Amino acid sequence: MSNISNYKDYLNSHKVRFLDELFELLRIPSVSADSKYKQDVQRAADFVKSKLEAAGVEKVEICETQKHPIVYGEKVVDTSLPTILVYGHYDVQPADPLELWESPPFEPTIRDNRIHARGSCDDKGQFYMHVKAFETLNACGSLPCNVKFMIEGEEEIGSANLASFVKENADKLASDIILISDTSMISMEHPSITAGLKGLCYMEVEVTGPKRDLHSGTYGGAVANPVNVLCDIIARLKDEHQRITIPGFYDKVVELSEDERKKIAEAPFNLEKYKEALDVEDVMGEAGYSTVERTGIRPTLDVNGIWGGYIGEGAKTVLPSKAYAKISMRLVPDQSSKEIEKLFTDYFISLAPKGVKVKVSPHHGGEPVVTPIDSLAFKAAEEAFLEGWGKKPIPTRDGGSIPIVALFDKVLKTKSILMGFGLDKDAIHSPNESYGIDNFYKGIETIILFHKHFARIMKK
Repeated sequence: MSNISNYKDYLNSHKVRFLDELFELLRIPSVSADSKYKQDVQRAADFVKSKLEAAGVEKVEICETQKHPIVYGEKVVDTSLPTILVYGHYDVQPADPLELWESPPFEPTIRDNRIHARGSCDDKGQFYMHVKAFETLNACGSLPCNVKFMIEGEEEIGSANLASFVKENADKLASDIILISDTSMISMEHPSITAGLKGLCYMEVEVTGPKRDLHSGTYGGAVANPVNVLCDIIARLKDEHQRITIPGFYDKVVELSEDERKKIAEAPFNLEKYKEALDVEDVMGEAGYSTVERTGIRPTLDVNGIWGGYIGEGAKTVLPSKAYAKISMRLVPDQSSKEIEKLFTDYFISLAPKGVKVKVSPHHGGEPVVTPIDSLAFKAAEEAFLEGWGKKPIPTRDGGSIPIVALFDKVLKTKSILMGFGLDKDAIHSPNESYGIDNFYKGIETIILFHKHFARIMKK
């Protein structure tokens, strides 16, 4: 700890290299959802391993799974010191639709002091801050905690193999806190820490009508059109108040008290700027709740994709045989993804007319989680922001999902600190995803300060 004050000098002298390394990682199209990128996902894992080793992490290994590998490494300074487990993911979302990108998604480009590339924020730019924070502390001889890294390649497809890895390696992964940067802040002027995440239930549906595509003039109006039927069923999943109509869907939803809702309303939020940033005339959501509440504390249902029939150039007068949709539901405490999966399946099938056959298939899910804001680790995170930003961070609830956080809590019996540095304008999962260069460097510094304060607080 004696050289902790030297970290700024080290950061300043290596910041260009840090950014160059991140750009190398961003150039690897590690899309976990598409099998044609399998070798690129492996390349990304190899890159992470090499950079962890170069940073001074010991016992770095690539742990194979049934699909994409997990990179694990650790440095134990002293068994009497507290241990931090860093979690992140090196896989990214598909870049489609490519034509909407202003610059190639896997060729990082700086515009307006922001890094534009797929994965720049989610999560390559954010987890790589931890690698560089570790390197800085280690190089300065001021690493105040034992540190473990677990960086996976399947987060964007539900972390299917991470669960078994965690269960099989619980002793190896033992720590005092799990540190994750895969979330966002309110703004650079109003730093915040995510204190809650939604769960996820992701489904795919298939509606089949006639055994083949039919001529829409000859058969239209006489045979059920799967696309029409699918649209009708989807429309019936919500009522006129945007409330989800699935029977039993809200039975286990924890309703917040008026005092809790008042605290949520205290967080800075400008509805007009929100609409302007999205280029929409108005917002839409469940009646009786604010926009912040809709995204943070209320469950949702959204169609993520819908297709069927002819979608090529020009016209083709066809009555399609099949129609498909991908539908996700974001869940809140105490909803269960498995229970919602069954409720959705039963209800969706019940809405289908006799003229079609329906198939409902689950993709992946995860459970909602709320992290305590009165823990020693949360206190350390608050003090890290206070020292680095001059402001105390605001606790918030995030509409996104990190399914593995609930598993960490259940299997490892360890809480997580969700200390993300993204912003709403980062456009994660969308074309032109970006991440602020200032966020990247400021994030590294704040993570360093978290190590410092966590070690100090845990000694008391």
